[in-house]
Amino acid sequence: MSAPAKPVLVGKSVLRKEDGPLLRGQGRFAADINFPDQIYMRVVRSTYAHGRIVSVDLAPALAIPGVVAAWSFKDVADIPPIDFRLTRLEQLAAYRQTILAKDKVRYVGDPVAVVFAEDPYLAEDAAEHVDVEIEELPVILHADGEVGEFRDGLPTETALIEKNYGDVDAAFAGAHATVELTLSIGRHSGVPMETRGAIGRYIAETDMLEMYGAAKVPHWNRDQLAKMFGRTAANTNLFEGHVGGGFGIRGEMYPEDVLVCLAALRLGRPVKWIEDRREHLIAANHSRQQTHHIRAAIDINGNILAIDDEFFHDQGGYMRTHAATVPDLAAAMLPGPYRIPAYRARGHIRLTNKTPGGTYRAPGRYESTFVRERLLDAVAAKVGIDGVEVRRRNLIPVSEMPVTRALETLGTDIVLDSGDYAKLLDKALDGIGWSTLLAQIDERRKAGELVGAGIGMFVEKSGLGPFDDVRITVGIDGKIEVVTGAASVGQGVETVIAQICAEKLGAGYDAISVIHGQTDRIARGLGAFASRVSVMTGEATRQAALKLRDNALAAASELMQLPADQLDIINGEIVRLDGSTGPSMSLAEIAKALEPGSNLVGDKEPGLFAEASFESKHMTYPYGVHVAVVSLARDTGGVTVERYLVAYDIGKAINPMLIDGQIVGGVAQGLGGALYEEFSYDDRGEPLAVTFADYLMPTAREVPQVDVIITEDAPSPLNPMGLKGAGEGGANAVGAAIAAAIDDALGQPGAITRLPVSPQRVRELINGIA
Repeated sequence: MSAPAKPVLVGKSVLRKEDGPLLRGQGRFAADINFPDQIYMRVVRSTYAHGRIVSVDLAPALAIPGVVAAWSFKDVADIPPIDFRLTRLEQLAAYRQTILAKDKVRYVGDPVAVVFAEDPYLAEDAAEHVDVEIEELPVILHADGEVGEFRDGLPTETALIEKNYGDVDAAFAGAHATVELTLSIGRHSGVPMETRGAIGRYIAETDMLEMYGAAKVPHWNRDQLAKMFGRTAANTNLFEGHVGGGFGIRGEMYPEDVLVCLAALRLGRPVKWIEDRREHLIAANHSRQQTHHIRAAIDINGNILAIDDEFFHDQGGYMRTHAATVPDLAAAMLPGPYRIPAYRARGHIRLTNKTPGGTYRAPGRYESTFVRERLLDAVAAKVGIDGVEVRRRNLIPVSEMPVTRALETLGTDIVLDSGDYAKLLDKALDGIGWSTLLAQIDERRKAGELVGAGIGMFVEKSGLGPFDDVRITVGIDGKIEVVTGAASVGQGVETVIAQICAEKLGAGYDAISVIHGQTDRIARGLGAFASRVSVMTGEATRQAALKLRDNALAAASELMQLPADQLDIINGEIVRLDGSTGPSMSLAEIAKALEPGSNLVGDKEPGLFAEASFESKHMTYPYGVHVAVVSLARDTGGVTVERYLVAYDIGKAINPMLIDGQIVGGVAQGLGGALYEEFSYDDRGEPLAVTFADYLMPTAREVPQVDVIITEDAPSPLNPMGLKGAGEGGANAVGAAIAAAIDDALGQPGAITRLPVSPQRVRELINGIA
């Protein structure tokens, strides 16, 4: 006889644990959180893009019955500006945002004052009575224009990002030809279904400050709030509920988060703030806006000898928590999957009078992939080869892996850990039927249609360290709890962590609960960003589950009087490896036997549990290929995306269904940036996209069926399961692939130099208007 087979869960598309409460209407989003005696906060925002604050008169608002308090900067002057979480450069500190505007406003939407009242409608009405006088100042709206003054002689160019290796000048001096482009990416951002929200509560009896509505990085935000208020992490706690979409924009620390907590401390009552959609579109982080001047030195066959890029990053009014992250990633990741012997990038971080910028899904890579892939297409046109061939000639071969790039970002050296880029390109072309597709396109063109296909390739990054902790506990009822410092923004963290735990421990998937985003449950955590959770939390979970399995089998060995190496755990039950029958026991019974006071515990800590930490100094680097097919309407310039395919190498897929969903969602967001979404401004800095009537997001009508090919050809050597992340690959190369497809449909190589591609621009190109 032999023991029953152990269920394999890693690699299976099991259903999401997260969906049950949401489908039953039991979601607990920020707006669902309420406490007795709570009051409501409303923010008074600047209506000027740039101006000097002459006066802020709170008296008219305070005179309204039901208004509890109102503050301007002088009331919060003791609170320091919001600090940086990533890519800190010391010279950027002077450009941080205070929680209320001090002496100037720098964008429409800049918080000038706040009002606290007994109900949200009263707070909104009272905010209208705050009398703010502002002397309007000239605005800066173009990051690549003249440098202005931020304040006190500080220039609006906050920093210059420089990254380079190899002898770029020598490469250009000896090149067969040079290809030069100027390319721009428009300003857009993540627009989650759930806007931001925060509820602050102070419990005087225990001196505990709490904030509900946390997301993405609860532990970092906890530590910052404690620091800003002169408190400790021990008496400050943040709680994450359900989160209606993250995408980089939710969960960063904003002025409103600090204000509700400060008000809870000062006023002694719970304080609630829920952002409305207009506020979201003018006050939450924008992203992407960059202009690149890039050139490539090439040989006679189209092989790239060097790339030289200078770009201008439009950061908006202030430096927020991400500091230099987006332009730094753009500069560091621009070389992509190609062999680039010499490289130089200089990124100017410029402040303008627009909403401050932050990260958005694939930050810096959506931008740099568009720029690099446009450059590859231009090189192809220069030497007279097609877009596929120019990529084949320049791809890093698998024989050169791993590749050290002599670049760094996010505090890590860039070492491309594994990859067979050419193989994935072949799979993508096979997947879409490239040869047949080209023949079909040719036939349709003969019939007068404007139709074309384009390709974009990219390398992503994931699994950012430096650590993640996990604690797994088995209760006496058999329920298993995994506590992690990761966060859930809807990506399926509970599901994948439960899959790993169940398989490695030998427990039932349904018995496992994953606790995340609760700072009172685990001392430290880095949250969910940079596609890190599957790699970092996943490996920590694997290690903790194996430790717990050993602990359980050691206890079972004593209780069952059998050697531990003759036992196993399957579906939460101890079984004999030889398959023989006899007395057995469950994990719940072992947990019961390890309760405090049990003889089995001895001098050890009671309970059936295990902890593990996973540390990593290097990121993992998944990669992918996007293929787009578009047709153009001659009369309107409208672009229809007819087909879309993404091939993505994940290293090892924990749950292919979730990866598919991540990629398809990313493609939809990428299409928004490529064709529809843009935060535009008039010449006074007034935002023109403040509702969904102006900010055009793609709907189900505009998003085609997306074919997804998930491969596991290049497992990461940096963790035992070979994991890489999948959160951002769907968005990464959409702009690049769509631009190439439109070029192809127009029959005009290099026509598309800016995203989003508007119907007006396409119509101009169709009609031959430069």
